[in-house]
Amino acid sequence: MTRHLLTLQDPNLLQQKAMQSMFDCFEGLCEGTVIVDRTSHVVWINDRYAARLNVDPHLAIGRDIEEIIPNSLMRQVVETGNPILLDLLDFGDQTFVVMRMPVRGEDGEVVGAVGFALFSHYESLKPLFERFSALQTELVKVQKKLAEARRTKYTFTSFIGNSPSTMEVKRLARRAAQLSAPVLLHGETGTGKELLAHAIHAGGPRSYKPFVTVNVAAVPENLLEAEFFGVAPGAYTGADRKPRPGKFELADHGTLFLDEIGDMPLNLQAKLLRVLQEHEFEPLGSNRVIRVDVRILAATSQDLEAMAEDGRFRKDLFYRLNVLNISVPPLRERLDDLELLCEHLLEKTGLRSGAPGRELSAEAMDLLRRHPWPGNVRELHNVLERAVLNTDEHRLEVSDFQGLVKAPARTAVLPDVAAGSSYAEAMGEAERRILEAALTACNGKVVDAARRLGIGRATFYKRMTALQRPSQ
Repeated sequence: MTRHLLTLQDPNLLQQKAMQSMFDCFEGLCEGTVIVDRTSHVVWINDRYAARLNVDPHLAIGRDIEEIIPNSLMRQVVETGNPILLDLLDFGDQTFVVMRMPVRGEDGEVVGAVGFALFSHYESLKPLFERFSALQTELVKVQKKLAEARRTKYTFTSFIGNSPSTMEVKRLARRAAQLSAPVLLHGETGTGKELLAHAIHAGGPRSYKPFVTVNVAAVPENLLEAEFFGVAPGAYTGADRKPRPGKFELADHGTLFLDEIGDMPLNLQAKLLRVLQEHEFEPLGSNRVIRVDVRILAATSQDLEAMAEDGRFRKDLFYRLNVLNISVPPLRERLDDLELLCEHLLEKTGLRSGAPGRELSAEAMDLLRRHPWPGNVRELHNVLERAVLNTDEHRLEVSDFQGLVKAPARTAVLPDVAAGSSYAEAMGEAERRILEAALTACNGKVVDAARRLGIGRATFYKRMTALQRPSQ
């Protein structure tokens, strides 16, 4: 008898034989096989699989696949046309390693799907699963570290002080925490703007969502757009093949803190404004639009209003950011908080070094009160840490701050008073001059002058009225 030889002359027959041979091989080796049509109804199930599933193979025909195998994903394969090549299927107390593939007609359309239960146990795949488990454990650790890095470090109790100006800042910040509008924190470097941003996030409804920080001044200008909006795969030469999310995407449903917002380039300000208004953006090199829900907190040590008037900052962006405005006073205007701050910072330094907390002598505290503190609380922290290194004594003296602070010499203020003036008249004249000097230093702004002196605005008005000179 002559055997029929398959050659390149009959490729269709060869393909059909190969397909049949592959199916027969899988069907013979596998624990079970099932085929569904385009409506995900069972059209065939082999006896071995039916027995393992405890179903009658004849009664299974025509029923939805989920009636036979509740956790089946065969319908997904039919609907998407995408295979699921390796998966675990739990059925009762059994676990199968399964493979699912679409079945296509001559026109390429999906007409059904076939599933193979490769193993009823996975001992043979144990090394693969152990490796997968190890990678999954490592991924969980990395995700946990990232989540911790995006949590806030400070609360309102971290903003130390009970002076009137400090209490007012806390009041405004607590109110801002309960709202969703943008907040603009402005104040000199080292006053605690970032600390307040952390506290506002921690005190609001987004506290369990990400808190992401961008220091605009610390990122090179040519990288800022990618930092904010992310990068699509292959967006430019040297770009990763995988997409890299930007800070807006990472902060979705949480808070994005923009430190030193005044250093943002004008061209990027326009894109930031669009995100604030439309809540969407496109990653660098992509046409894909990503929608986000992000609360914006911004901080600056610059006069943004003046920059907006000069054209160095977009007015529309300034108005959008300046919805809730919190002015953080410099340390020299909240000297009533100095003793509490020193106590807190010295205790913090001691805990970090493992040494007992130090304390300040009255003379040392007096020295610190007379220092102008251009670097504010950050400078105070640095000075105290350096002073601690200068001595092993429990109490820090003036000598321990030698070369660290330069307090101005005390000068007596002797008002010119008319001959024969009483003590009360002389003291009143001195107080009036102090109030006028503060008002002059603050360009006539009573609120700022009152804050500078650590008193309330109403008290400032009351004292100025009481001390007015009688008209001549």
